[in-house]
Amino acid sequence: MILINVKFPVKPEYAEQWPEISREFTETTLAEPGNLWFEWSRSVKDPDTYVLIEAFTDEGAEPHVKSEHFKKMQAEFPQYLTSTPQIISQQIDSEGWGPMGEITVE
Repeated sequence: MILINVKFPVKPEYAEQWPEISREFTETTLAEPGNLWFEWSRSVKDPDTYVLIEAFTDEGAEPHVKSEHFKKMQAEFPQYLTSTPQIISQQIDSEGWGPMGEITVE
């Protein structure tokens, strides 16, 4: 699986609107057959930063970055950002989420 984390530094005037601004891209990505998850969170340290955690099957990442909705995102998102998003992208040996070993809830 390919695990990707991206920090999006959103202009302060768009920070509250970011979930709506990114909604179409999010929904079309979630509908991709190779997508495993695609989840946004807002930073508690910097409320103008949104963090995207996403995962794709090994075969699913390339079609994602070649999709029309990805190209549309590339054209539209920069106007809402203060700088280039920062990314960590790694192919890992995993099939998905698992229980955390350090905490058990009964």
